[in-house]
Amino acid sequence: MSQTAAARPTAAPPAASATIPAQSRRPSGDQALSPAELAAKYGLKVSGARPSLGEYVRQLWARRHFITAFATAKLTAQYSQAKLGQIWQLMTPLLNAAVYYFIFGILMGNKSSTPDYIPWLVTGVFIWTFTANSIMAGTRAITGNIGLVRALHFPRASLPVSLALQQLQQLLFSLAALAIIIMSFGQLPGVSWLLLVPALLLQSMFNTGLSLVMARVTAKTPDIAQVMPFVLRTWMYMSGVMWNLTPQLKKLPHLVGDLLQLNPAAVYIDLVRFSMIGSFRASQLPPHVWLVAGGWAFAALAVGFVYFWKAEEQYGRG
Repeated sequence: MSQTAAARPTAAPPAASATIPAQSRRPSGDQALSPAELAAKYGLKVSGARPSLGEYVRQLWARRHFITAFATAKLTAQYSQAKLGQIWQLMTPLLNAAVYYFIFGILMGNKSSTPDYIPWLVTGVFIWTFTANSIMAGTRAITGNIGLVRALHFPRASLPVSLALQQLQQLLFSLAALAIIIMSFGQLPGVSWLLLVPALLLQSMFNTGLSLVMARVTAKTPDIAQVMPFVLRTWMYMSGVMWNLTPQLKKLPHLVGDLLQLNPAAVYIDLVRFSMIGSFRASQLPPHVWLVAGGWAFAALAVGFVYFWKAEEQYGRG
């Protein structure tokens, strides 16, 4: 061998790691699984994940005692800072009725065109207040209890449902005063008063559905709550709370009149007036009034409940 050949360096063998197949460097076991696959393997679930609709209903029913207790506590605390306390539950709608009587009854002359105008007016104010307060309570259901929503895990629908129940409790408390006012004008209790039960039950279902809708809407956009008093005031004027809509409907196009007769707030007010006031005849009710009242009640509750449930995972976040 020549000296030149002996001095030439020989090539180094390839590194051992380069000869290992690429497959042997891939992770094995749990390391090879994605987070979703790992969760499925070990039965893990997202914290606060939305349950199925049936399961959600069962969870809500299991907390029925909390719902009733929360509603009662809210009702008790509502006027705890006022010296007259719970008397304001009666005074507020009665003062509103007095103002409406002066403006619409005396100044605008509606009392002469409507038989038993004072019982008619007071009934409308009490029943309208039930719907309006349920809607406004719904706007505060999530935003007004955000600490509770973020601290505890429970079906969030418990909050708007309990606040709607609070308004029903307040209405039932006020019905005693309403009955006294109506009887003082010669309207004695009769069999028709039993119709109050299905009428108020249907209205409660309708109000609860709207409360659920408003709870979700204002949880995302709280500013909506500032607009609602103006919307409710307009709705009140269209619902025949202070004046008789029947003469006005004859002046409107037929389609507009039919739509106003389907107004759910007006329908529930008319049903209670028909139940308690003898001069309010069946001929003054819209056609198929019980079917309309039931349709609004079941549709509002079903749509409102599903709409609220769809966003169950979003409440209290962000």
